[in-house]
Amino acid sequence: MARLGLISLLVLFHVVYLVGKAHSTPPRHSSSTNFIEASCRATQYPALCVQCLAGYARSIRQSERQLAQTALAVSLSRVRKAESFVAKLTKVRGIKPREHSAVKDCIENMGDGVDRLGQSVRELGHTGRAFGQEFMWHMSNVQTWVSAALTDETTCLDGFSGRVMDGNIKVAIRRRVNNVAQVTSNALALVNRFAAKHRAAAAAKEP
Repeated sequence: MARLGLISLLVLFHVVYLVGKAHSTPPRHSSSTNFIEASCRATQYPALCVQCLAGYARSIRQSERQLAQTALAVSLSRVRKAESFVAKLTKVRGIKPREHSAVKDCIENMGDGVDRLGQSVRELGHTGRAFGQEFMWHMSNVQTWVSAALTDETTCLDGFSGRVMDGNIKVAIRRRVNNVAQVTSNALALVNRFAAKHRAAAAAKEP
């Protein structure tokens, strides 16, 4: 168990390292970039999807698994930054008690999202040597956790509903959280696409 835990941690660190190392500007057009653009058409926010992933074309190449893994790692990175941003808002001068309470709830939701996305990145790493039902079990876990992370992110805004909460704090959080939710939504779509393609390929091999 200890060894499995260490392997999971190494997988997570490796993927996050790739995300941090990627270029901020996308590489020249290539077959890998074309693959990313075509794959992103399956998402709800294709332009944002390409913007987030084009810089990782060299590591993604034309791998459905690496595409999904990178999309999850990008989402995890974005949520972590959003959580840090929201946490700083608790120290804004003049923040109202209701706003402070809503911000604290939002931080908790974002923290849950970070945990679930981290689990998802590690779990997807386990699919490399899995087949059949074992593969689908891992993928089901990933899909469940990413979907839950997306719910956590959107729930963050619940505490700011109503005109009484209108103000700079609400505007700042909504802008950041909406972007993060869109990135996570795209990651979930690419995870679902990877699972569906794998399922179809396995079915085609059956006699």
